[in-house]
Amino acid sequence: MRENIDVLHYGIALSGGIASGKSTVSSLLKSYNFEVIDADSISHRILNEQEKSVLQCFGDSILNQNGNIDRKKLGAIVFANQIEREKLEEILHPHIREAILQESIILNQKNIPFFVDIPIFFEKPHLFSFFKKNLLIYAPQSMQITRLMQRNQLSKKEALQRIEAQINIEQKCLMAQFIIKNDSSLDNLQHHLQQYIQLLRSEYGL
Repeated sequence: MRENIDVLHYGIALSGGIASGKSTVSSLLKSYNFEVIDADSISHRILNEQEKSVLQCFGDSILNQNGNIDRKKLGAIVFANQIEREKLEEILHPHIREAILQESIILNQKNIPFFVDIPIFFEKPHLFSFFKKNLLIYAPQSMQITRLMQRNQLSKKEALQRIEAQINIEQKCLMAQFIIKNDSSLDNLQHHLQQYIQLLRSEYGL
């Protein structure tokens, strides 16, 4: 019963391509008093909790000098090899899904729209079928590459590997219910987001 899509009537999946500006939109939504669940933060926590299973799969070479999992080393492996990425997903995704669902159920009981920042929402729809609505943050791939190289200090090849591990952003646009473009200034992004929020408040009678 809890996974019936109507149970999370107030939950909105926030997604987009990597480096499209989801984190910026999340911060803006919080400034407008919306609650936002961050799937990346949850995934980092789950990675630590599942450290033993991850090390059994990938070995000690992914550890840093302090004996902790080095996410950059692990990322270099899984983004270069789909089979390795699927192994990691098999370990982490069930736990991530459950954590997101539990937090969402609590927020849904407030009867106020809330957002869940899920980078892989369109890639893994079966994991997040309990969300009725979605919002896509769009930036063209050329801009994604530039932002990702600058933000994560990656080479162009490494940036492309991460981008190509997801569904193409143009294809995601065809799957999205609502799209906000983030391909110019912050002011423009805020303007489009405010328009969306007005529609949202009207829809939910807020």
